[in-house]
Amino acid sequence: MPGHSRFLNACRRQPVDTTPIWIMRQAGRYLPQYRATRAKAGDFLTLCKTPELACEVSLQPVDILKVDAAILFSDILIPVEAMGIELAFTEGEGPKLTPVRSNQDVARLHVPDALAETGFVMDAVRLIRRELGGRVPLIGFSGAPFTLASYAVEGGASRNFRYSLAWMHADPVGFSALLDLLADTVIAYCSAQVEAGVQVLQIFDTWAGVLSRRLYREFALPATRKVVHALRRFDVPIILYVNGSAPFLEETAAVGADVLSVDWRVSLAEVAERTRGAAALKGNLDVRALYGGPKVIEREVARVLADAPVQGHIFNLGHGILPDTPVEAAQCLVETVHRLGRKEV
Repeated sequence: MPGHSRFLNACRRQPVDTTPIWIMRQAGRYLPQYRATRAKAGDFLTLCKTPELACEVSLQPVDILKVDAAILFSDILIPVEAMGIELAFTEGEGPKLTPVRSNQDVARLHVPDALAETGFVMDAVRLIRRELGGRVPLIGFSGAPFTLASYAVEGGASRNFRYSLAWMHADPVGFSALLDLLADTVIAYCSAQVEAGVQVLQIFDTWAGVLSRRLYREFALPATRKVVHALRRFDVPIILYVNGSAPFLEETAAVGADVLSVDWRVSLAEVAERTRGAAALKGNLDVRALYGGPKVIEREVARVLADAPVQGHIFNLGHGILPDTPVEAAQCLVETVHRLGRKEV
């Protein structure tokens, strides 16, 4: 069974020959080939916005690691910039955005025309699909509304999310209006990706773990559910990744995604029990296990597989691969998952 059907079958909880795997941030700084391509681009945003270079780095982990899916190389803030928020990346500091902190700021934003304003992403999708030649499926992605809102309101990454949480408490209607605008943006952006050729969508809610269960239920959940329900018109599996989701796993299941991707803090067996088999599962090896050498990788892979459902499991890390991870460790991980995850079909 080729990797193409293996991955899609697992998303749909259908039989597979072995557990499929891809790695969050698999196209990234731990690969010398990525660093070489990044040097050609000159800066990160140029890399994201040049379809030929984005295609090059999207394909590298498929060729080098033999993973079962490619993921579009881009950044979750691309559609946010297109809404009218200035965006810059500073080496070593991450993204910086012009903060959105009032209803007046929200009124100046718009839902971008995905083709007219982020067409380079769709060009990259078409190019990647052509170069993949059907070897493995292509995952498209977006940030979830809450995570995009947190970047916009904080003006970048944050340790305490002071401005976002203050706004949620002081003006829940205003903050919900921002989430609604972002949901419409994500819907348009993901729809264009599917029309360009992606075969799976992943929604990243990287920062939702800062929320209490009540705030997740009141704010993040409705906005993400709006996105997922709108994208149901396409016949593509939808994966939801919520980092730090242990306190509200039941609510993440209520979003309605086909696959729930979880971090390393909670076992897949507990996820399956608490979500009552609502979705296939993805995850969730602690990325730091990759530093332990082949024996540690084998032991920890076996532990994750033992917790996973028999059908409907995609192996992944519980978060993105770290920049100083040895390439040999990532290759060992993929080989070990394919070996230990073999099924009787």
